[in-house]
Amino acid sequence: MATLLLKHADLLVTMDDDGRCISDGGLFARDNVVQQVGPTAALPAEADRVIDARGMIVLPGLVNCHHHLYQTLTRAVPAAQDATLFGWLKTLYPIWAGLTPDAIYTSALVGLAELALSGCTTASDHLYIYPNGCRIDDEIRAAGEIGIRFQPCRGSMSLGESKGGLPPDRVVEDEDFILKDTRRAIETYHDPDPCAMTRISVAPCSPFSVSPDLMRESAALARAYGVQLHTHLAETLDEEAFCLRRFGKRPVAYAEELGWLGDDVWHVHCVHLNQEEVELFARTGTGVCHCPSSNMRLASGIAPVRAYLDHGVRTGIGVDGSASNDSSHLLAEARQALLIQRVSGDPAGLGGREALWMATRGGAAVLGRDDVGLLAPGKAADFIGLRLDRLDYAGALHDPLAALVFCAPQRVDMSVINGRVVVEDGRLLTIDLGPVIERHNRISRGLVEGV
Repeated sequence: MATLLLKHADLLVTMDDDGRCISDGGLFARDNVVQQVGPTAALPAEADRVIDARGMIVLPGLVNCHHHLYQTLTRAVPAAQDATLFGWLKTLYPIWAGLTPDAIYTSALVGLAELALSGCTTASDHLYIYPNGCRIDDEIRAAGEIGIRFQPCRGSMSLGESKGGLPPDRVVEDEDFILKDTRRAIETYHDPDPCAMTRISVAPCSPFSVSPDLMRESAALARAYGVQLHTHLAETLDEEAFCLRRFGKRPVAYAEELGWLGDDVWHVHCVHLNQEEVELFARTGTGVCHCPSSNMRLASGIAPVRAYLDHGVRTGIGVDGSASNDSSHLLAEARQALLIQRVSGDPAGLGGREALWMATRGGAAVLGRDDVGLLAPGKAADFIGLRLDRLDYAGALHDPLAALVFCAPQRVDMSVINGRVVVEDGRLLTIDLGPVIERHNRISRGLVEGV
């Protein structure tokens, strides 16, 4: 039974219900599960692997609730730089039609490496486009190589332009095949056990890219297997107008009609919800993933996160696709969430600790997990450390936890995932990034120039 000891952290932040922060703190883990958390003096003196965290703040690994990893290939595409969501999609769909299995795999390596270096230890991804033989397996392989805890969503689009949907017909799939392949992905990869490294979620892309039948059948499939449900919802006013025109309902009412509310569901964005809809989410236990940078980039609006938190809605943070955020830095996204809630004039619209709670405990709850997001006995040995003696935190050490989000976002110096050191001294240990970046840029050029 392998053991790991972390000791002498300047500050160990547990994110437990009591909000404990332990000076000269540490933890002891056995077989990738935390056994003890406390002052260094109270922990065992020896272990198979010992990490001295002097000079660091240590906290639970961050949880990313939404991404489109393949979009790392189409960052900052000129024709889409100044578009709103629907125009942005119409520009990029033809480019994404050229995706290949190697493109999915390589882009996942890049995006997941960025996430790991930014402090993320558990990541969800929403892959909804499968041209040219692409499969969800391609990104699951990449996650295994990076060593990150992964909750990929088998997404889908079935409603092409000829049927009144937004995507071109050549990038949509047959609904029977979607359900069959989703079933295959769950049966092949989903692990329901505590501290599982891979879990599958079911995720039709959006109300404007799938049929009502697929939404209903996807929900029934997910519930038959006991897995989570995920989709985009209420991201833009254009989407609201589309739902009113096509279905005669606002997006939330449409989701409710289809059975897409509940404690096994999380929606991403949810920018345009009214008070009644926020209360409905709270009553039904429906989760929300907040993606502030993407919402700002596409001029979608500001999600009512303060209302979500005040009403007890499960709320986490996601970096969203790297062609609408153009980054995969989760700590930066927590900072953005903090700042955007203050734009309306409330300097306490979101606190620093609240932003980090959303990026840890909140995100874990959104993904339906109680084994990550905090440091406590019985939880996964997922934790990160950042050195406090860096230039960027100078003058902020009277509150080192707040420094993580108030000061410029940093890469982590250490990341341990499932008891395995994945980042050490700020360097990703699991893959050689140089050749991956070169291959990624070559694929990206071919995609964009080939349209």
